[in-house]
Formats: sequence, C-alpha cells, structure tokens
Amino acid sequence: MTQPNLNAYKGALAMAIIYQTKRKTNAKRQMQVQITALDHLGQGIARHQEQIIFVPQALPQETVQVQLTDSKKSYAKARLTKVLTPSAFRQAPPCEHFTDCGGCQLQHASSAQQLLWKQQAVDHLLQHQLQLTELPWQPAIESPATGYRRKARLGVWYQQSRRQFQIGFRQQGDFRIQPLQDCLVLSPVIRPVFSKVTPVLKQLQQGRSITHLELIDADGKAYVIVRHTQTLPDEDIKRLIECWPDACWIGEADSGQFTPWQAGDIVLGYRLADQQLTLEFAPDDFIQINADVNQTMVNTALDWLDIQPGDRVLDLYCGIGNFSLPLAQKAAQVVGVEGVSKMVQRAATNAKLNGLSNADFVQADLHLPWPATGWSQTAYQKVLLDPARAGAEGSVEQLGQLGAERVLYVSCNPESLARDAVKLMAQGYRLTRLNAIEMFPYTRHLEVMALFCLQSKTKQTKPA
Repeated sequence: MTQPNLNAYKGALAMAIIYQTKRKTNAKRQMQVQITALDHLGQGIARHQEQIIFVPQALPQETVQVQLTDSKKSYAKARLTKVLTPSAFRQAPPCEHFTDCGGCQLQHASSAQQLLWKQQAVDHLLQHQLQLTELPWQPAIESPATGYRRKARLGVWYQQSRRQFQIGFRQQGDFRIQPLQDCLVLSPVIRPVFSKVTPVLKQLQQGRSITHLELIDADGKAYVIVRHTQTLPDEDIKRLIECWPDACWIGEADSGQFTPWQAGDIVLGYRLADQQLTLEFAPDDFIQINADVNQTMVNTALDWLDIQPGDRVLDLYCGIGNFSLPLAQKAAQVVGVEGVSKMVQRAATNAKLNGLSNADFVQADLHLPWPATGWSQTAYQKVLLDPARAGAEGSVEQLGQLGAERVLYVSCNPESLARDAVKLMAQGYRLTRLNAIEMFPYTRHLEVMALFCLQSKTKQTKPA
C-alpha cells in the first residue's frame, strides 16, 4: 500500500484530531469550498478564512457546495448540497440505502482509496500526539468490501402510519430505523434475513414486542437472536422458525437470558483455521466481526511478538481467548486477564477444549490498580492488549513494572491508542511497527495494530 503523503495533510488535519460540538447556531449560509483531506471520522475537511469546515460525504480534491449547520469560531459543520467538481475516486454507492442508512459512511469512495485516506488521517493523529515525524507503517490488513460482517444487530420497528414492520440499521444522525431490503456487508449466511423475516412479522400476534434481531454467522451456521419485550406465543415462534428453518432461533426476553426455540443446546463457535483452533462463544460475547481479518490479525500478532518456547505472555482484555490460545501454542505460558467473569470462564473452557494446559485466565478490572500478588507480579517477556474503544489507560500506566520486551497493542480506536502510546513511550518503549486494519470496509472506522519494543532490551530481542 502506498505510504501517506504526510506534508499534504498536516495543515488541513490540524484541527481534526478532537473537537466537541457545543451549542448549535442558526447559521445556515451556503458556500463553495475545496475539500483537502478526510479526518479520522471520515468527514471531508475544508478551510474557509479562519475556520476548518467538516463535510460528511465529501472527498479530497473535490469542490463542493455546502450549507453550514453549526458554526463556531475555529470550526464549522456543514451539509453537502452539491458536488461541483467530483474526485476521480468518487463512485456511485453500491447500496441503494447509502444516503439514509447509518451503517456505512464511505461507499461513495473506491475501496482502495478510502483505506488510504483513513490511514492518512490516523497517521496525522498519531504523529501529532506522539511527536513523531515518521511512523513505521507496514502493509495494511485488507478485506473484501462486501460480505465480511459475521455479526450484526438490526432494529425492528412497527410503523403505525403505514401499518408495516421495518428491519434495518439506524438512520444517519437519527434514532429511526432505515428499512432495508438487503445489506451488502453482511455475510451471505445471514444476509437473507430481510427477505425471510420481514414478510412474516405482520403475521405475528405479538410482533410489535420484537425490538431487535441479532444475527450471527457461526462458521457457516446462521443464528437469529430475537430480542422481545413480551412473551411470544408458541404460534409466533413456530412462524418465525418456519420462515427460515436453516437458522437456529433463540429468544432473549431479558438481556443475557437466552432460550433456544429449537431442540439442542446453544453452542456457537468459530475456527482459527491456521492454528486449527475452535473457540466457543455465547450470543452476547464479543467476537471480531470480520472473520478473515481476525485470522490475519492473529497471524500478524504471532509474527510481530516473535514468541519463543520459553516466553511467558500476558494477554490483557483477553475475551474468550482469541489471541490467548494461539499464543499458548507457541509460548511456555500465557495468562489472560479479562474484566467480564463469564468470558474468563469461556476462555478457560476454550483452552481445555483445544487441549492447552499452559493458558490460565483471571478476572480483574484492568482500569483499577493491579493486585500486589499473583499475575501482575510475574515477569513477562511479551504482552498483548486488545481493549475496547475506551482504550487501556489504566493498564498502560502499570505496564512498565512488568519489564516486557515487546508490547503489542490492538486498537479499535486510534484516539485512545494515541493517548495510551504516549504513556508507553514515556516508560521507555519505542514504536517499531504499525499497520492499518480494514475491519469494516465502507465505514469510517479503522483499526490499528502497534508494536512497542523496550529500548533498553532492543539488542536482546529479534530486530523489529
């Protein structure tokens, strides 16, 4: 992948790192602007006099007409009203629902170019926060643009005025449901939900009590979790099962309380084929949405950490063991730490299922001070972190005490990664590898994997 042209973006992106909307103004004036870049939220950036203007659905190198919707002293937000000079990379959105649905934000740009633009925005964000002039980017982990999503949560709404049910994602900037007939990013296994389920909802006695459908492609098997506020009659359950008999149907009347509607236990799972591992999970457990990208991330983590047979490895925010189990195949011992107790139990079960006796799992709130005994008082050669969007602020402040040679940070939020990286570097770590992870094509989201090596031990480890 072509490396970002950094100089072209520094000035235009300077105000795009963090901004907050305060009080809206009544300024609705129209103006013509030149888009110079995208910010890390996928918005076009333009300058007008002393203001930075953020324009959703506008692309770099475009001349556009906009209407200001919120204007402050240093920045403004605007709505795109007309593209006067389109970018060479602008394309017709492949989905008819693009302008209304809140699921995707960048279908109007070619896949390769949107990834490049997103990486450039993250590059500037990290350079600014880390005070670096160049970042060690590696080739990006890419994904097919469609059919990649193996888990999705859809809203269900009964529109009283039209007396019809709607299934879809939330509308752009709104709480209302955008009714969908199809979704290109869903896995082919769960994509039939619209044609199969929507027509049946109006036939149900208690259809209005259904609020959400959660869809999961568990290694080629479709699961449908029905979130409902009232008990559904047996006849309603029967109709739903009959409309899609190849799927496994599960009711969820109360959050986290799952009832199978067909015979058998609820056992979902996926495979990491390259490691020949199987991981079981519950319907409400976190799993990586993009199966192909997840496998590549695991392979990359093993490569970058350079796991040796004698290594002790700490996996923070370990979840159900997505990284822990592959690490345990190569290391002497792996300790996984997770805040959600039921996921700790699931990780331990998965280790046993795969015959791995050198992986131990602990429940702990990683944002609080670590305990003075046990796992946090052990020496580790390698550490992996895969936190939620809020990042690992509490953990990175305590990592220095472990003395690990390498720390691999898998981030779903570049902003929290930038904040945490500053603290890692203050403890003597150097950023040695970085890559962009295209987990969600067509969206503004970009995940990042960053490798940090302890400077004092650099000569004792394999060169990064």
